[in-house]
Order: sequence, then C-alpha cells, then structure tokens
Amino acid sequence: MSVRREMAEAREAISEPAAAPHQPAAAPHPRFLVAVLAFCGVVVAVMQTLVVPLLPHVPALTGASPTAASWLVTVTLLTGAICTPVLGRVGDMYGKRRVLLASLAVLAAGSVLCAVSSQIGVLIAGRALQGAALAVVPLGISIMRDELAPGRVLSSVALMSSTLGIGAAVGLPVAALVVEHYDWHTMFWASAGLGLLDIVLVLLCVPESPRRTRGRFDAPGALGLSMALLCLLVAVTQGGSWGWTSVRTLGLLVLAAVVGAVWGWYELRAPTPMVDLRVSARPAVLLTNVAALLIGFAFYANSLATAQMVQEPTSTGYGLGASIVVSGLCLLPGGLAMVALSPVSARISAAHGPKTALAIASAVLAVGYVVRFFTSHRLWTIILGATVVAAGTAIAYSALPALVMRAVPVAETGAANGLNTLMRSVGQAFCSATVAAVLTRLTFEVDGRTAPTLHAYLLVFLIAGGAALLALAVTLCLPPQRIKATGTVGRDDRTASLAQEGT
Repeated sequence: MSVRREMAEAREAISEPAAAPHQPAAAPHPRFLVAVLAFCGVVVAVMQTLVVPLLPHVPALTGASPTAASWLVTVTLLTGAICTPVLGRVGDMYGKRRVLLASLAVLAAGSVLCAVSSQIGVLIAGRALQGAALAVVPLGISIMRDELAPGRVLSSVALMSSTLGIGAAVGLPVAALVVEHYDWHTMFWASAGLGLLDIVLVLLCVPESPRRTRGRFDAPGALGLSMALLCLLVAVTQGGSWGWTSVRTLGLLVLAAVVGAVWGWYELRAPTPMVDLRVSARPAVLLTNVAALLIGFAFYANSLATAQMVQEPTSTGYGLGASIVVSGLCLLPGGLAMVALSPVSARISAAHGPKTALAIASAVLAVGYVVRFFTSHRLWTIILGATVVAAGTAIAYSALPALVMRAVPVAETGAANGLNTLMRSVGQAFCSATVAAVLTRLTFEVDGRTAPTLHAYLLVFLIAGGAALLALAVTLCLPPQRIKATGTVGRDDRTASLAQEGT
C-alpha cells in the first residue's frame, strides 16, 4: 500500500473520537448490551450444532439418504461462511444493529421452517437460513467496539467471540436430551422461540451506532466471494463421498481458484471493495486470519472425535458404549471452561497483548491433544483432555478479534471480523473432511460392523495437535504491538505507527 494511502487512513483515525465512543442519551447499561449480544451469539452457535445428535436418525425419520442427511450440517457451514463477511460489510455500511436484527429474523424463520416439516428438502432450506445467522457474532463485536467505553471492549469482545465455542459445547448435550426424550421437532420450535427472544432483547437493549462506511456496496465483490467460497467448501465437504480425484471435486477446486483470482483482481481495483485486500495483506491481519483457520481446525476435531469415540461399543477395545446424551455431556465442562476463561483471556491481552494470549492458547490446545493422545481409555481422562482443548479455544477465540481490531480501521471492523470468523469456519470445514477421511479409512470389523480403529482417533488427535502447533508458529510471526496501559483496543498505536511509516 502506498504511503499516501497509509497517511490518509492515519488522518481518518485521528479525526475519529476513539477514546469517546458514541453513547446515546437513552443507551442501556453496558452490562445489558454485552449480555444480550453474548446471548445472541450463544443461540446462533447452538443452532450450528443442533442437528448433530439427530443425524444418525434422519434417514429413518425423513426417508432421506445418509448423504442427503449430511447436508443438514453442510448447508449451515456454506451459508454461514458466505453470509458472515458479506453481512459484516453490509453492517458497516448500513447499520450493524439493523443487520443484526435481520440475521436473527432469518434464524427464527429457518427454525420455524424446520419445525413444521419432515421433508429433507425443506429441512435443508431451513438449516441454510439458520446458518446465515452466523454473522451475528462479528456484528456483535463491531457494536461493542462502537458503543462501549475503551476499558470494557477487550473483556466484552472476548466473551462475544467465545460464544461460538460455548454454544457448540452446550448445544450438543441439550440437543441430545431433546432427541432422546421428546419429538425432534421440539428443538426447532425452541430455537425459533430463542431467536424471537433475541430480537426483542436487541430492540430493547442494543442501540444503533451512527458510524458508517461511505461508498456503495460492492455487489460484484460479494457475488465473486460467495461463488469462490461455495465452490471451495462444497468440494471440501463432499470430496470424501465423491472422491478426492473425481471430476466434480477437482472441477470445483479449479473453479474456486479461477473465481478467486478474478475476484482478487477486481477487488484491488474497486473504489469501495467488499474486502480491502491491501489491508488484509498486512502481516498483522493476514497472519491473524491464518491462525484463525488453524485454530478452527484444531478446535473442531475435539467436538467431532469426542462425541463419536465414547459412543463406540466396548467390543472395539477402546469404546465406552455411551449414549448420545453422555457423549454430549462430555463436552459440557469444556463449555463451562470457555465461559470462565474468556475474561482471563481479556486480562492477558490487556496486560501482555492479544499476540501473547493467542500464543498461550495455541500451546494449551496442543497440550490438550497430548492429553487426548495418551489417555483415551477412560471417561474422566477423555473429559479432561476435551476440557483442556476447550480452554485453549476460549483464550484463542477471545484474542483473535482483539488482534483484528488493532490492525484495521474502525469503519472496517464488521467486515474484518466477519472475514476472521469465516476463516474459522473454513478451518472447521477442512477439519470435518480430514476427520471423516481418517475415520473411514482406518477401520476394522467388530461384531459384524465396521468401526474406526483406535489408531484412527489417535491420528486425528495428532493432526489436530499439529494444527495447534502451526497456529503457535504463525502467532509468533505476528508483528510486535505496543501494549496500552489501559488495556483498551483503540487506534492510537496504529495511527502513530502509520505516521512513522509516512515520515
């Protein structure tokens, strides 16, 4: 980027009253705002994992094939990945609260659609709408940056970002209880009710920020990004069933690369790009997004492997024969640990910087998988290892948005955090494909059925631990950042550094 553009951004930063964020006269108490936004994040995260315990029963309940049933999870990943950066940008331009409310309304509509039907096509459509609401998390982070006093931003953003993991950990056992004891449509009615409750709470407690990004919405950029992501993620999620060397898989990967290249060429020339690639290419932003992808991969392996492993029959020699409820409850302590550790991560970031927090998180994740690798025969050690992994994830998810906010202009907070959340989703998609490939290839026959070997699960833990170590290496390569005495996330340091670059 040219020195002239850097200095223009520096002047823009100086002109914005970063130390005195907008506070409407009738603004609610900050605690209510943070609690409401965090609750929205938890509800959205629960929606992402809601159908996981139901998947083995979907073919019998709907008459669909197992491949079609798997789309109940895949489609939320696709729509979430596509809509998160797009809606983050729309929020920056037209109002974050407005887009937040629209996302929650789409979630509620998708939930109702799933609740009233047992047809697989309708269910997939409803799940697609639910997945689009993943943009709630980066939108909530942007609202917090605009509305809260500087001293409260880090801790609040840490909690908001951690809701992705908290909701996933809480959603699995709750959904398993519903599937086991009630009609399965009940969980969709409940999610619709929670979505409507979220809308009411946002209307009452969340003000609209007056900050806007000037210019026109980059529709061609949004379309190009959506097409590239769709081709990439469909190839990754379906490659195992289609075959990794099949014409469909390779064709989609090539198309994703071509569309992505054309999109990048266009974005570099657009007056108001969907994604500012010059900003995204800065080491502080680029390496943070790479770390987010690796952290998403490492975290998701824990959820995928734990629930399946403890349900394997005891005849496998390692399985515990647990019910789906017990398998879900194994992840609940991890969810509680994430709630407890999000403020700890904020304190680490305030005292030593979010780079240090992310490095600690990556190391804790790797340690968690070491525990999983060597202690996979007893329930309590499985829970311990899963909780350590969740603890590392909580610290990481809390540090990532702080790193992003320190590296991008205030007007691009929504889009930048949306892109970072997208990278976590892409990491989860690659993790899902990797885990499925390992567990379906390393198998043996037991009691007339095919089951993964213990070595298959250990290999999953080894790969996930390796991803955590890679995340640590990437984090250590991040440029150093000066730590503010107040522990706030502002733009003063960035403005000063830009001014130095221009001299």
